Amino acid sequence: MSVVTLYTRPGCHLCDEARDLILSLRDVEISLELREIDIESDPELHARYLERIPVVEVDGEHVAELYVDAQALRRALAGRGTGTVRSMTDDTIQEPR
Repeated sequence: MSVVTLYTRPGCHLCDEARDLILSLRDVEISLELREIDIESDPELHARYLERIPVVEVDGEHVAELYVDAQALRRALAGRGTGTVRSMTDDTIQEPR
């Protein structure tokens, strides 16, 4: 089971949309664990992610920020363990260098 980490903060409507998308995938088709991290709980996280949230990681790998595309997130979750680097903004899959 993949762990999806969502960096968020209260009042972030884009974060709410990202959470809803992740939960809809979990409820319907993909086994995953959602971990939410409030960036306001840590000054370092706040400084790092404030202008980028929502930020989504799958098993520790950064896969999206600001906008989460459902198809790209599905690919990232389906491709865990393949050794590929997935892009969340286009359809190409690039092999590691």
